[in-house]
Amino acid sequence: MLGVGIGAAAGSLFAGSVSGLAGYFARRVVTPDAVPDQSLEILALVPTAEGRDVILPANKDSTAPGSYSLLFSADTGHARLGEPKGYRPGDGTVTRAVEKVYFGDLSTAVRGRLSGIVYDSPEDLGLAYNEVEIPILGGMAPAWHVPGAANAEIWAICVHGRGATRKEGLRALPTFQRLGISALLVSYRNDGVAPAAVDGRYGLGATEWPDIEAAIEYALGHGAREVLLFGWSMGGAIVLQVADKSSYARKIGALVLDGPVINWIDVLSHQAKRNRIPEAVGHFGQWLLGNKAGRWMTGLAAPLDLKILNWVERHDQLRFPTLILHSEDDDFVPIGPSEQLAALNPQMVSLARFIRAGHTREWNVDPQRWEAETEAFVNTVLNAPRPGDGAVDRS
Repeated sequence: MLGVGIGAAAGSLFAGSVSGLAGYFARRVVTPDAVPDQSLEILALVPTAEGRDVILPANKDSTAPGSYSLLFSADTGHARLGEPKGYRPGDGTVTRAVEKVYFGDLSTAVRGRLSGIVYDSPEDLGLAYNEVEIPILGGMAPAWHVPGAANAEIWAICVHGRGATRKEGLRALPTFQRLGISALLVSYRNDGVAPAAVDGRYGLGATEWPDIEAAIEYALGHGAREVLLFGWSMGGAIVLQVADKSSYARKIGALVLDGPVINWIDVLSHQAKRNRIPEAVGHFGQWLLGNKAGRWMTGLAAPLDLKILNWVERHDQLRFPTLILHSEDDDFVPIGPSEQLAALNPQMVSLARFIRAGHTREWNVDPQRWEAETEAFVNTVLNAPRPGDGAVDRS
């Protein structure tokens, strides 16, 4: 009897550990970060003839080609960094030029994080813009409107990813300007700029899409004839839900998705493996996200249907011309589902494969190609035959 009791206790303890780890994993997926990542050590700031260099620990991100942002001192500072200037394998450091400090005191910073956003506002690109507000559930969501020229009645609505802000879309503005189209860089619930949702949790696209539908309504009410939806990472998942559910779907001309989440089940499995979470625990975490019984652990107001967020399975339901830009080296959102979607629905989906780029950093590593692929795709959409009123008929 003693042996049976010890076995039962051990089993309960194991079950409790599995349940606790799965709950933690599921909760982290849908909970916005309260504190910015500060894992990158800032080793030194060195004066140069051109200005200043910063010395950082060498890793995959810090040695990557291209321009990036260094967000430091808990995101109270923001600097733009240029290409790597020197890599010293002996002491494991890399040197990059500080091209501009937007705000904050970099000389006193000791920790921060790298980001692909690069710019801080449309003003940094020399562009005229308007600060606007879009009504969503819970209040007003700030957005940047950058007017176009020749095709000003075509609006590109830019939807950032999880843990990012509307700054993520700034890299695309020069492309929009050459195309002559207008841009609307939006915020949405729980992103730290727009109002939070009642439960304060991400819906992985399943709950955020009405905020983007509100942005489409705003655009149509302010001169837009047609909209193009641009989505980065989770923003891609949101865009796909908008295209599927919005009452304004007939006004959507095309989708452009950068490092998008095409299938959350695949991403969650990858993230569990990446964080050395046992497969069974990862599956249990997915179950908690999708069932009412898991709400007390996840904090979600309602369970998430991960199946409706799986566009590999729903490939035949995607009815819009879609360009996906995705890196083979994306170790956060693997390229696999993007490849599958393009293979299963080649009539609608084109995939531009990149290399050496981290998650949503295709532009940073190869801006010329990113802009050329996007510009060619949008021009094809703009030159396509249209029904009499100019809107794309998706009925």
